[in-house]
Amino acid sequence: MEEGTIAKWHVKEGDDVQAGDILAEIETDKAMMEFEAIDDGRIGKILIEEGAEGVKVNEPIAVLLEEVERSASGLAAAPKVAPIKGSSPPAKVEGIVSVMNETRKAISNEKKSPVPLASSQSATSSTVEAGLRIFVSPLARRIAKQKGIDLSAVRGSGPRGRIVKADVEAAKLGAAQSGTRAPGAISGLPDERAFYEKDAYEETPHDSMRKTIAKRLTSAKTLIPHYYLTIECDIDALLVSRTRLNVRTPKGDGAYKLSVNDFVVKASAMALMKHPDVNASWTDTAILRHKHADVGVAVALDFGLITPIVFGAEEKGLIEISNEVKWLAEKAKNKKLKPQEFEGGSFSISNLGMYGIKEFTAVINPPQGAILAVGAGQARAVVRDGNVVPATIMNVTMSCDHRVIDGATGARFLQTFKGFVEEPASMLL
Repeated sequence: MEEGTIAKWHVKEGDDVQAGDILAEIETDKAMMEFEAIDDGRIGKILIEEGAEGVKVNEPIAVLLEEVERSASGLAAAPKVAPIKGSSPPAKVEGIVSVMNETRKAISNEKKSPVPLASSQSATSSTVEAGLRIFVSPLARRIAKQKGIDLSAVRGSGPRGRIVKADVEAAKLGAAQSGTRAPGAISGLPDERAFYEKDAYEETPHDSMRKTIAKRLTSAKTLIPHYYLTIECDIDALLVSRTRLNVRTPKGDGAYKLSVNDFVVKASAMALMKHPDVNASWTDTAILRHKHADVGVAVALDFGLITPIVFGAEEKGLIEISNEVKWLAEKAKNKKLKPQEFEGGSFSISNLGMYGIKEFTAVINPPQGAILAVGAGQARAVVRDGNVVPATIMNVTMSCDHRVIDGATGARFLQTFKGFVEEPASMLL
């Protein structure tokens, strides 16, 4: 995680909190994380507003007062800055400390001054905030970034001078930053949007998940030397076994419904155990051969793609794999997956067969060494013992990292996988 979005604050300034209380929800590129207080205290200042995007790890988001006088007399202790991640506050928090020092002075002098405490704090906060950052809505900030608008040259019309969408859209070209490139433009090339009429498209700004997918997959295709192996599997026996097992499912608790993909996950895990050179990852200093088959299953979401992992799949039965995949997919769609449920893994499966896709290639999900692309099972005419007979054939294509898996090694793995798929009972041997 490098940055996140403040999805929701559960506290407001002045609230007393205890260690373990949920302060906010942080939306990462893959999941919604709860951010807990690590100490008792009072929320002295919320620095990053709800809905703010692109908040960097260790950027201060709030000031927590360690001790706050319950009356107007006395001084508050030194503030603790709550970063998004990690327990050490950022080094450069002089401005924040200045805010709290001014607040302490106002509290200390309250009896000597006729000015109400709340007014003193408000005036001080407004003055210091103006020096710390520009108040701008997340949408206005995105538009300004896309247009190359210098926000310091834009006058806000929102509450307390906040810059809103209309202010940025009305900004003149003179407000553009000197030397700023439009987003997406490559050095020496025009912005891609220049090829289209202004009213001929609708812009959808990149969310954090889409940015991460683009970054990781671009890195994978750039740094990992992919090669591809395709094999055909006759899945008639598998379909018969699946139907027979599904008919036997109990009613109510313990009910299950096996899919072809569940058999594919199990067959992949068993094949990985027989071919440890495929169940491996590349590092700059060594190849890591994993002791268990931790199989990731790609889940398509409305807002992107995520690959939750079935850990130790070689030790699990079909029903357990089926239930776990469904449970992980549901959590993924609700953005409730924890990082440990989708990070790492030793192998991945991407199945587009349910969409009628006959065959495709997938991009390796680093740090894994391979990914299996599964197509649809289709009725075809095949030759057996010199006779043309019908069969249900499923094409699978494995993308391999050539730094880890040599061609012959990948081919032997697919032969073993094919054997398990075509004779499911052999997975029991």
